[in-house]
Amino acid sequence: MTQSEQVLVTGAGGYIGRHVVDALVARGAEVTAVVRPGSAARINSEARVVEFDLLAPGADFAELLSPAPASVVHLAWEAGFAHNAPVHMLKLSDHFRFLSSAVDAGVQRLAVLGSMHEIGFYEGAVTDETATNPLSLYGIAKDALRKSSLLAFGDRVALQWLRAYYIYGDDRNNKSIFTKLLEAADQGKTEFPFTSGAARFDFIHVAELGRQIAAVALQSDVTGVINVGSGTSVSLGEHVERFIMENGLDITLKYGAFPDRPYDSREIYGDATAIRQLMATVDGAPEVGD
Repeated sequence: MTQSEQVLVTGAGGYIGRHVVDALVARGAEVTAVVRPGSAARINSEARVVEFDLLAPGADFAELLSPAPASVVHLAWEAGFAHNAPVHMLKLSDHFRFLSSAVDAGVQRLAVLGSMHEIGFYEGAVTDETATNPLSLYGIAKDALRKSSLLAFGDRVALQWLRAYYIYGDDRNNKSIFTKLLEAADQGKTEFPFTSGAARFDFIHVAELGRQIAAVALQSDVTGVINVGSGTSVSLGEHVERFIMENGLDITLKYGAFPDRPYDSREIYGDATAIRQLMATVDGAPEVGD
């Protein structure tokens, strides 16, 4: 290659976004990181940072997408940890309008972050052909964005739907159970109310997720629904107990204090065949795009 890939990342100041930017820069991409106006997020100094309210009604994307980057990684989303917040549905058309504008501008690849919550209650390995039946507003909105994008411009762009699972790591910067455990320990609490902990999920560290997303976004051969995850399942209780031990927290889980969420499967994980093959290929490549 004689020129590095131009990649625009939305939601670049978010929990996942900062790690995706780091991974793209590490692979030699020229990154434009889109953050909310006034964001105090620390972004890789090698990326160009642009403050832009992507989901504002009537937002004009012309300048943002001119010239069109080779790839857009769309991570921006509101209230991702509040699964039944109305904003998921209220902002759905704004996400669609941005993606549609990117295609019209000439973007070659769209890598869009999805979620295991599109699937709904399901037992076992999720493949790219597994039927969806979301049971939360978050899952419904993600599922609707995937289906509408495939229908509207799936034949005009390399559309990469990144279906993520249970993310951990960098836990001071998210709102997961791991964040809450750290906060409880900070407050001197020695007991933490918990579910049964029996549900088994596909856990992936956020830095590894960033590497997987970057690898997908810098190629066009692997498209469609792509599971970004570990491809294995571990019980929530086991993973949380390990987190407590590794972080030296003086805290005990109070199992059964909360009921398990009705829309959480007893075991769900992504079939990681495609992402494993891709990572094995790109990790041996010396340059972006090889």
